[in-house]
Amino acid sequence: MKVQLLRYTPDGEKLVASAAKLCYSPVGIDEIEQGQDEERVHKFLDLLMDLGHESPIEHVSFTFGIEGVSRTLTHQFVRHRIASYSQQSQRYVRLDQFEYIIPPSIEKNPEARELFIKTMEADQAAYDRLVEILFAEHYDAYLAQGRKEKDARQRAEKDAIEDARYVFPNACETKIVVTMNARSLLNFFALRTCNRAQWEIRRLGIEMLREVKKVYPTLFKNAGPGCVNGPCPEGAMTCGKIVEVREFFDDMNREAQR
Repeated sequence: MKVQLLRYTPDGEKLVASAAKLCYSPVGIDEIEQGQDEERVHKFLDLLMDLGHESPIEHVSFTFGIEGVSRTLTHQFVRHRIASYSQQSQRYVRLDQFEYIIPPSIEKNPEARELFIKTMEADQAAYDRLVEILFAEHYDAYLAQGRKEKDARQRAEKDAIEDARYVFPNACETKIVVTMNARSLLNFFALRTCNRAQWEIRRLGIEMLREVKKVYPTLFKNAGPGCVNGPCPEGAMTCGKIVEVREFFDDMNREAQR
């Protein structure tokens, strides 16, 4: 898994503090940034985050480049709807050798790992053969329509891989670019860094959180699963490790402050 913060709103913490200032004072637009030095910004953001006043943080956004993740993960990821996504297409990109993600429980079991890899190899073989069969059929049809050879070949390959991709598994590796505002990220972190989240998206959430803490530690000082700042929201389904979880995210905050 590779997670890279590609872009983020510059002077984001100052922007949030200025937007929030407008909510609580009679100043006009020309004055909301006056006196907003670093110390005051951090002090105001500390208060804002502790109060849970989150609407001003929607003005700050972050764009991540992510690769080395499975389609299982991205199917969950795109359920977070206040975001923008651009994902590598299996419809237009021919995968002559697709990469795949092996779950840790399968990786550590020799028998399970062998079966898993054989299944992936069979999927690739089936995909290759389907592309070959469908390409020939579409190519002949396009030539019969009077299209030139180059055009017929391009159209036939696109049509072939469009349907052959149906044999690919959820384990198939994919790449995605996602943009979220800070408030959506807080919600994402609360749900997906929880111990009860699926292992792969939890790992992604933790890596994304590390990245944003590097640039705006105050803004994300309380970020993490619900139990970081209060009781576990999972009730009877709790993992029972609230002390360990809080220590983990406290360590992450200390690391971001260095």
